[in-house]
Amino acid sequence: MQTTYPLKIQAIRSQGKQPRLFVTFPLALAAAIGLNPGDQVQWELLDRAELHLLRLEPPPASTRRRAHKNHPRRAL
Repeated sequence: MQTTYPLKIQAIRSQGKQPRLFVTFPLALAAAIGLNPGDQVQWELLDRAELHLLRLEPPPASTRRRAHKNHPRRAL
């Protein structure tokens, strides 16, 4: 299942300066991937319709093993 986070690009217009565009990052998505204020990221342009956001210094994994999508949960 894929989760989407629709958003709008915001423009900040300061007098005498070129407008700046801002992208907001939904808190639920930031929490899900452990993104924090001050983390450094970089955009990667794949084509006119697709951008990737790359974390320059991702935190270490918090789990020892990866979850298996097709593996049923075991009852406790």
